Amino acid sequence: MGDVALYDYWRSSASYRVRIALNLAGIAYRAVTVDLRAGEHSSDAHLERNPQGFVPVLEIDGFRLTQSLAIIDYLDHTRGVGLLPSDPVERARATALAHSIAVDVHPVCNLSVAQHATSLSGGAEGMPGDWMRHFIRPGLLAFEALLRGFEQTPFCTGIRPGLADLCLIPQMYNARRWDVDLTNLPRILQIEANCADHPAFIAAHPDAHAPT
Repeated sequence: MGDVALYDYWRSSASYRVRIALNLAGIAYRAVTVDLRAGEHSSDAHLERNPQGFVPVLEIDGFRLTQSLAIIDYLDHTRGVGLLPSDPVERARATALAHSIAVDVHPVCNLSVAQHATSLSGGAEGMPGDWMRHFIRPGLLAFEALLRGFEQTPFCTGIRPGLADLCLIPQMYNARRWDVDLTNLPRILQIEANCADHPAFIAAHPDAHAPT
């Protein structure tokens, strides 16, 4: 297979998703840190890897892939991870769950967006935490409601972790980091507890990749 390299940042939600997927697929990889705080994502070297200047970037099978959901889709198709149900309706619902986090909540809570909002506010008291809480709490409440119909499964949509779990758990890490109110989210909290015991999630957790 050759060397598999993941260019990521330890607290990046998108990178966290891909780390979980790589672990579920049983793929050993070389982690290369792109320090967002230090501005390394804007360096010429990283812009050559990804003109958007985002992480993660995955080099695998002779290809260089960007965008976490696209990377996860590639891993699912080439490694048979089974991240989405086969039934078309359940597949669509599971995809909607994942997108409700990765497409709707995550972008507006991206570090660069929150920093820009803080700058525009003149560094108002409570920023960027208030900004994060404003978007994350409603997003999680909607996710909880969208889980209806999957109540009997240990993970979001099945007996094994799926795409929705890969998007939810990094967002829960952010929610706890920013002191988001997690009341009235019993299904999400149970899923979070189940994922916390899973080796693929344990190994992907930001604490396991934090700078030393």
